[in-house]
Amino acid sequence: MTGARRPLPVALQLYTLRAQITDADSFRATIHEVGEMGYDGVQFYSYAGFDASAMRSLLADAGVKPAGTHVALETLETDLDRELDYNGEIGNRWIYAPYLMPARRQDLAGWRQAAASLNQIGARCREQGFTFGYHNHDFEYAPIPDAPHLTGIDIVIGETDPANVCFEPDVFWVAKGGADPVAALRAHAGRIPIIHCKDMTGDDRRTFAEVGTGILDWSGILDAADVGKVEWHCVEQDAGDRPMADCARTSIGNMRSWGMGLKGR
Repeated sequence: MTGARRPLPVALQLYTLRAQITDADSFRATIHEVGEMGYDGVQFYSYAGFDASAMRSLLADAGVKPAGTHVALETLETDLDRELDYNGEIGNRWIYAPYLMPARRQDLAGWRQAAASLNQIGARCREQGFTFGYHNHDFEYAPIPDAPHLTGIDIVIGETDPANVCFEPDVFWVAKGGADPVAALRAHAGRIPIIHCKDMTGDDRRTFAEVGTGILDWSGILDAADVGKVEWHCVEQDAGDRPMADCARTSIGNMRSWGMGLKGR
């Protein structure tokens, strides 16, 4: 794969390695391991009990930067200020709602209520210098039962202010939902600071694969990211056929071979 693209930093969503993170010591070791793999940053799903000062020191020691955090929408609705204080102190400016619970997406009214909540959270984040966004799965691309001409992503993207709510497309889940990841990236260009990168196996399972080992169009994805002024790529793999640390190493190795990643260049 060749091309004169901007070399973007690459982070790892720590959810990939969740099975090996069991306490503060294993979390610390994992952060260092991710840095040693060649990743430029990490994205959080948990802070493992580290206070902000300790987390900031850990990231500096490991040579990785914060590249976003995933926080349950319900937590953001009830305790946003604490999240912003913490992430401001560790130097992270991207906050993402990673999932919409099933009870909140049963009908058009539910989707619209969720979009209104996202917009309110995003406005508060923006006022304090943060970028807020939504991370998709596949269900956002299914027709809404009582409004089958619409999908959840139509509402999340169409009924929120781009100044308040950005999009963190997970290219695997976009494809799993029946849409074209490249077309999605191009359709929302300028609203995507971070892409979630994972691949899809070519067998009948159509399940998670290391970046560059599956069937997704990475040349098209990287080209669309370049056009859309994406700031980070973030590798995530929910499960795999090998140890997850090995999967993470394969993904960063392939992305670096394509000119992505800044560490050591």
